[in-house]
Amino acid sequence: MQPTPLNIAEQGCFPPNYSRLIARVLGIDAHKLPTLLAQTDVSANQLLREDTLLTSKQQIQILKNALCISNDQMFGLRLGKYLTPNTHGAMGFMASSSPNLLATLKAFQTYLPTRVDFSHIKLKLTKEYWECYCYFETDLDADILRAISEIYASVLFQCAEFIVGMPIEYAKICFSFKEPDYSQRYSEFLPGLIEFSSPELIFKIPKNICEIPNASANHESYSLALRECQSMLDKMRNKTNSITHQIEKMMLTHPPGVLNENRAAAMLFISERTLARRLTQEGSNFRTIRDQILSQQASSYLRNSDMSVDAIAALLNYHDSSSFRRAFKRWFHLTPDQYRKSKKS
Repeated sequence: MQPTPLNIAEQGCFPPNYSRLIARVLGIDAHKLPTLLAQTDVSANQLLREDTLLTSKQQIQILKNALCISNDQMFGLRLGKYLTPNTHGAMGFMASSSPNLLATLKAFQTYLPTRVDFSHIKLKLTKEYWECYCYFETDLDADILRAISEIYASVLFQCAEFIVGMPIEYAKICFSFKEPDYSQRYSEFLPGLIEFSSPELIFKIPKNICEIPNASANHESYSLALRECQSMLDKMRNKTNSITHQIEKMMLTHPPGVLNENRAAAMLFISERTLARRLTQEGSNFRTIRDQILSQQASSYLRNSDMSVDAIAALLNYHDSSSFRRAFKRWFHLTPDQYRKSKKS
């Protein structure tokens, strides 16, 4: 394991086809690519190679450059039209062959970091909608945030339209930026009701739409794409410089429950905020890792020893056994006594 942590955002994740597509939309030929690649340390030759992977920082800079070159506030919407499912590799293949839109949304929730490592989504079921909340774990200026949000909306609803075979007319799109001057043009690019100045970027899709069978569904292709996405995700998680893995090792070399977030950040020579951001980029957080370690240790003690619950709580550095019991119930949906009995029956 390498001793020096590396932010996942500094590792290559983005294939070059996105930037090449940006160049085509801008009408830029190979000789003018250096203008699009300014301040990225990426050469035109590298962008034309299939084995090149761009970092998040590089991809965002290319989009910034594209906005300047185009001098078009609507560039995000225009670019989004070209980002059809087949431009997204295994993720797009998975969406095209999925059983229905809901299966695609759930797969996006799991595997989006393999394609966009500075972003993740969460799904929430309400009475009328499946709501898709989109989050970004890096600072984006107003123009880039607007463009990326519009691109996300275009990508999602193009996939949705392909799967259900019709425009998603009753959807709601809640953008987190202020209403732009060109808002009256949105209907040319996106379906449904558009709202602005939302606290979060949210796409709301009617529940019944999400369950319409995909006429192009192919179980074998879908399974193959999911396996490829899972393999990519496993490779990301298994990198030796994973912050999550380093925190796990720290916790296991300290007395149970003692290591806090501030101390862990100091040991990694980073700020607490940076630690939290990097863990989020890896799909985790400090409390989740702590709970996983403590729950595994608690489970082992209950299964493999006759120690009392009070003694285990003290060993895991809980102030009192009632706090430990509440935590255990949250982890396993059983009390410690019920858990021990179920494992010995």
